[in-house]
Amino acid sequence: MGRAVRATVVAQLVLLAGVLTGCSEPAPDGHAKPSASTTGAATAGGKDTAEDAGAAKSGGSVGAAGSACPLPVTFDTAEEWRPEAVETGTPGDDGGSEQDELAAELVEGLLRQGPFTAACEIDAKPAGNIGFIRVWTGEKGAAEGDAEALLKEFVAAEGDTSEAKYSAFTSDSGVRGTEVEYLYTSEALDETKKERAFVAVTPDGPVVVHLGGLDTQEHEQMLPAYELAKRTLSTT
Repeated sequence: MGRAVRATVVAQLVLLAGVLTGCSEPAPDGHAKPSASTTGAATAGGKDTAEDAGAAKSGGSVGAAGSACPLPVTFDTAEEWRPEAVETGTPGDDGGSEQDELAAELVEGLLRQGPFTAACEIDAKPAGNIGFIRVWTGEKGAAEGDAEALLKEFVAAEGDTSEAKYSAFTSDSGVRGTEVEYLYTSEALDETKKERAFVAVTPDGPVVVHLGGLDTQEHEQMLPAYELAKRTLSTT
């Protein structure tokens, strides 16, 4: 089950979204502020690229053993962004009522996307934005040549997506991968916004790093943190 769900369970889905640490929680003062890790903002036309938006300063790294999220890759996180591992246990794992089973099904939809499982999220709220960089991991066995196909599965599983543009990239350490920029339309919010993600295939399985955001403006403001992650990507 993808993130696009039936209208009859939207209210329950919103409540269960707290499993991924409250992605819709507002900034402390109730308003989104420019991120401390961002040196530029989106233009009125919404055409800023990551390069236009400036560079993010590193506030640490994630992925190594002993870090907040041990992963098959490592990358730098922007200043004040807070990483946290995602627990994949779901309500109803040990049996229960029909309501528990429905809750488990909905949570499963949040924790799985195509062939990937949520492993880590890096929260932008401490830096003043509403959104996350989320890391998803897949099973071992994929070849580097499968990167774009895997990323297409990930995007398709999200639901109502369009205008996907795929391109290759290489990190500073030489890790090669595939990136996608696309639009996602939320059934619950009836709103279309920009999202992007990149995938790298490692000996321990493929890894997707995804940037969403509350809306396109938040997405644009958080791009420097995403670009920092892509630029500093390395295998563990």
